[in-house]
Amino acid sequence: MNDRSHAILGALIALGLVLGGWALGAQIKATRLSDRYVTVKGLVERQVKSDLAVWPISFKLAGNELSPLHSSAEAQQKTVLDFLAQQGIKSEEVGVGVVRVIDTQAREYGAERSPYRYIVEQKITVRSSRVDQVAAAAQKTALLLQKGIVIDSDRGGQQGVTYKFTGLNAIKPDMITEATRNARAAAARFAADSGSQVGSIRQANQGVFSILAADQAAGSAEEGFDYNADGSILKTVRVVTTVQYYLDQ
Repeated sequence: MNDRSHAILGALIALGLVLGGWALGAQIKATRLSDRYVTVKGLVERQVKSDLAVWPISFKLAGNELSPLHSSAEAQQKTVLDFLAQQGIKSEEVGVGVVRVIDTQAREYGAERSPYRYIVEQKITVRSSRVDQVAAAAQKTALLLQKGIVIDSDRGGQQGVTYKFTGLNAIKPDMITEATRNARAAAARFAADSGSQVGSIRQANQGVFSILAADQAAGSAEEGFDYNADGSILKTVRVVTTVQYYLDQ
């Protein structure tokens, strides 16, 4: 092998060492940068109004003669329907359930016997997008009590009305965008304090949307407080996104 061949071989070896060192350095730098990231959260809350009210109105009658008991149930049903009409509830917003009859003597369990043989149960359900109208009507159920109709209620003061917000899908995209923007702003503040710059997203978690009562404080759901969101016309929609950003020098 002549001197020229030796020179070419040496140059190639040197070039290989340079390229290898550059690649190794780039890999080490990339590895270090991959270890530099910050995890931040973006919180967004919006107050919304319920757009659906569901009001189950149930009452029971007890007696020993089925025929007069059924007649009384029909009379009470008419009284309830008249009451709803007087409160501005439309007929298409009212659903009348099937009358349920319980024969207490036919029960095969329990040693305690009812003083009446028959129990008749009736359920009338109001479903309306006019939540204010339903809420106002629910506050006047004392008028039914004056007429001898006792309404079963699972929620006491709320008179069993459930308020729902069905428009969540319409506001989800904007809320996610805003939450991500807030998360990046938090990452930028952290990066500025550490002499870095916010890079690309390393990992992102959209988070779970929560619908809370309007007066429920942020974070109280995680702290174990029990709020009745279904009993509140005004609600708070809340989402927390968790995002990891790379930090660049």
